Amino acid sequence: MIVHSQSFPKHILKVKDLTRDNLDDLFDVAHEMRTLVERYYLINLLHGRIMYTLFYEPSTRTSASFEAAMIRLGGHVVSVKMDVSSAAKGESLKDTLRTVGCYGDIIVLRHPEPNSSEIAKDNSPVPIINAGNGVGEHPTQVYRVNLVYS
Repeated sequence: MIVHSQSFPKHILKVKDLTRDNLDDLFDVAHEMRTLVERYYLINLLHGRIMYTLFYEPSTRTSASFEAAMIRLGGHVVSVKMDVSSAAKGESLKDTLRTVGCYGDIIVLRHPEPNSSEIAKDNSPVPIINAGNGVGEHPTQVYRVNLVYS
């Protein structure tokens, strides 16, 4: 959505899905955006875009950082409260993803099941960012990345 590289993956599910070039591009864009936000507080880079957050587990730092970033970039956030959504009465993850994917431009998903990001990738019409999948991965909160490049 933001990084317009042909080689950048549609979804961010696992750290190993990203190449060194992807990470370099991502950090370059992030640096530019940070500079603009520090100067202007809000920018309209994502004006008219909608990000859905689906957090099936509690989160403070991850959810707040995604929401603040989207707002500072001029976009809108719809935070689905899972305890009062159709998920509380048994709606499947697949159905929830298909539904909100029709209304938004990107979905940030935190779910306790390790295979949830793969289910999301296979069932969402829009890009997915994995914000933690149980004992699986949390690729947007990596402090040190050790990647093997071929």
